[in-house]
Formats: sequence, structure tokens, C-alpha cells
Amino acid sequence: MENAKLNAARAALLELPEHGTIGLGTGSTAKLFVQELAGLVTNGRRLVGVPTSEATRALAESLGIPLLDGVGPWDIDVNVDGADEVSEALDLIKGGGSAHAREKIVNASARCNVILVDPSKMSTRLGERFRVPIEVLRFGHGATASHLAKFGRPLLRLQKDNPVTTDGGNYIYDLAVAPIDDVETLDAALSAIPGVVATGLFVSRADVIIVGEETGVRRLVKRAPPS
Repeated sequence: MENAKLNAARAALLELPEHGTIGLGTGSTAKLFVQELAGLVTNGRRLVGVPTSEATRALAESLGIPLLDGVGPWDIDVNVDGADEVSEALDLIKGGGSAHAREKIVNASARCNVILVDPSKMSTRLGERFRVPIEVLRFGHGATASHLAKFGRPLLRLQKDNPVTTDGGNYIYDLAVAPIDDVETLDAALSAIPGVVATGLFVSRADVIIVGEETGVRRLVKRAPPS
């Protein structure tokens, strides 16, 4: 899928303004985009980034991309990020890279959100291919997990037998659910659980989906509801 991801990353460059502020996502495809963006900056495009993780910040700094601080508020023209799953309604599951809380903040600060994926990430309904990542506070995370269990099967994300810790110092539970009929209602219910920092459900938060393929890309745009 590397060529497909690279095609998506390069196609995203066409979505950028001549100058302005760009949200920089986290993950393998977003990494390729940041690397491609560096070429534009080197050639004189006046673009500044807002990274969604410390890993992305370090990469962008190493490539000479100017960055804003992590405080905000920001006036982000275009945010470019990846996704773990995209439904037919163009809703998203994100969080495989443990950065979805920061990604959601940057996403909400952008006028346009461009999401880069390969064909393996496309599904009919969310939950068919990927669990829902939930960032939770470390304090009482077992109690929080017991509430998450009302909606599916929560699994604490581990790396070498130790809990994965986000840049914010929190834990991640990956919630296995049945294919989701009402994403907005589930997101609201999960978000209301004490201890939940952010869910990996991104409802109506994608303006453009670029699906990278081996020989090109498909560009999907979310349709406005009928008036």
C-alpha cells in the first residue's frame, strides 16, 4: 500500500492554499504528507504547521517546516490527516496512532479537513474493520472501562505488556463494537462517561477523502444534506 499512500499524500498538496496554516496529522500516511509538504516549504511556499502529536512535531521540525505552538487558538486553513476506517457516510474512526484527542482539537479548528486513506480503510459502516479507540484518564481507568463495556468489549492498549500512554499522559482502550448504525449517538454516549477524554469517532468531520490507489487517487466529497 506504500504507493497508494504516497499518491494520496501528493494529491493532498493540491488542496493547500498558496500560503497559510496547515494542520499536520499523525500516522503513516500523514507522515508521507509532511515529508511532501517540506518540499513546498523549501521551494518558498509560506506555509506553517500545527502538529497533532510530538512525533509529527519532531518530524516537521527536522524537515524545516515552521510550526505554531500547541496552545492555540489557530486559524487553520486546511488540516490533513489519516484515518483507520471510513464509512460510506464519510464518518471516521481514528486513533490507531494514539493521537486522536489532539487530532480532534486540530480538526475542529480547521476550515477544511482532508483525510488520506488507502482502499483497505473503506467500509460500509464504522466498526466493521476497526475498534473504536477511547482515550481515558489514568485515574480510575478500570472504572471507566466498566462503563465502556456496556457498549462493547474494551481492551487496554499495551506495548510490551505496558499500557500505551498518549502525549497527554492518558491510556487508550480499544472498544470492539458491532457495526455502528448511529455513530453520532454512540459518540455522545461514550463521551459522556466520566474519565473519557476523547473517542476515536469523528462524525461529519471530513470535508474531502482522498483514497490513494496504486495508479492514482479517488477524491470523495461529503454531500450536504438536502434542504
